[in-house]
Amino acid sequence: MLHHDLLLVIGLLFAVSLLTLLSPKLRIGHPILLVLGGLLIAFLPGMPRVHLDPELIFLIFLPPLLYEAAWFTSWREFWKWRRSIAMLAFGLVFFTSLIVGLFTHWMIPGFTLALGFLLGGIISPPDAVAATSVLKGLTLPKRAMTILEGESLVNDAASLIVFRFALMAVVSGQFVLSDALQQFAILTFGGIAVGLVLAHAIYFLHRLLPTTPNIDTAMTLMSPYLMYIAAEELHCSGVMSVVSGGLFLSFRSHRFLDHRSRLMAYNVWSTLIFMLNGLVFILIGLELPDIVTGLSRPELQQAILYGLLVSVLVIAIRFLWMYPAAHIPRLLSRRIREREPSPGWRMPTVISWAGMRGVVSLASALAIPHQLPGGEAFPHRSTILVITFVVILVTLVGQGLTLPWVVRRLNVREVDPHRPHAEQELALRSRMARAVADELAARPDRDAQAERAMQHFLQLEQNYLRSLENLHLADRATASQPLDREFPRALIRIQRQVLEAARKEHDFDLEVIRRMESNLDLEETRLNS
Repeated sequence: MLHHDLLLVIGLLFAVSLLTLLSPKLRIGHPILLVLGGLLIAFLPGMPRVHLDPELIFLIFLPPLLYEAAWFTSWREFWKWRRSIAMLAFGLVFFTSLIVGLFTHWMIPGFTLALGFLLGGIISPPDAVAATSVLKGLTLPKRAMTILEGESLVNDAASLIVFRFALMAVVSGQFVLSDALQQFAILTFGGIAVGLVLAHAIYFLHRLLPTTPNIDTAMTLMSPYLMYIAAEELHCSGVMSVVSGGLFLSFRSHRFLDHRSRLMAYNVWSTLIFMLNGLVFILIGLELPDIVTGLSRPELQQAILYGLLVSVLVIAIRFLWMYPAAHIPRLLSRRIREREPSPGWRMPTVISWAGMRGVVSLASALAIPHQLPGGEAFPHRSTILVITFVVILVTLVGQGLTLPWVVRRLNVREVDPHRPHAEQELALRSRMARAVADELAARPDRDAQAERAMQHFLQLEQNYLRSLENLHLADRATASQPLDREFPRALIRIQRQVLEAARKEHDFDLEVIRRMESNLDLEETRLNS
């Protein structure tokens, strides 16, 4: 049995690799292609039935996926747009759950209000990976991408909390609002506290222990699981724990990971996330035969119809929420108007259309128990599963395929004051070259090698300044004469100090600083080899 399961996993990973290779050729986001591929594979003759254990998603897949997303999220940008992110991640999730609950209670015979809220909590959170994968390569304002990424980091926690309370109401038959609000606060803020405490502990372990790149990389792999499991054991939100801890460690990563550890960890995580994302999306398609088990053809057709109607509803709800959320606070607050340029109508439209559902919704639906505590079957479980699958399919495939067209058609432009990344990179490079040249010029015992290096970096600075004036990167650095090993390392350290100072300023994006840091990492690795 173990050999059979291992062979199945290897086969699925091979299918993931092939479909991902086809994705750019077909110009289809790989999450969409993987879901459709999973659907086709599920109906191949002799294909074994795949049953996706929800605990597998929540415990094995979810922590590293959230941690990786948090790691590459700029805390500065996240905090800057915290109001917009919170309105989507919490406000829209609760609003969607309410409207879906009322609508399904009215539409589906025998569907209680508690079951409606349960379904709303399941299908309310958009998927992080799907939106970013589909939008990759498209020109979208940084503000829109930050809001989408920040929303997807936090909304899983809000939806799982709604799901938990609605499930308790179905099982127990009662719901107390005051108790729910108290539990919500405990789950949310308790999860943040657990994540930050563990993140500080991991940070000091990295700083104090004589770690190696292998150990550092292994610790980064263990960290999200420790945060998630610890929070869940303390009855707090594991999602909020991983997100808060990941954001903290990402913000401090330059202080406890050296160039070797960063390069190794990034490569390992890149491969791991590729495999996990691929498996998650292909498993969505493979789950269809298991979901429709036990439903007659008329029941299945009726459930699919309900799913299509609910899909239209959740898409409309996101539009209905997005436009007022983008403009009403500006009307009510002069401070917001002065601080934030108007997003217009194009940016809210793109963000509204990017609300694609994914694996968290499917895992939540599959986590519904088959039986109530009394032994009777859980009401409408199969219907909820089919509706959830239809919503995922309609939003992920339908909206995912049309989202690039919407972005290009609307031609959304950057409305926030923001220096282009090419300009930021040139400014940083010129500043780093000047810092090295000044350091060399201040040396009283400057020899011929140092003199050549100083002239080289002065020339570099002039090249970068000229390129900055012309707003292009044509003239790169001229090659310097070979230096011994210790000398260029000292020059690299000076450039790292410039990047460290730039982190504390607001003129440079974290993405640009990290790219420059990665270049220095590669330079130092080349010297060591």
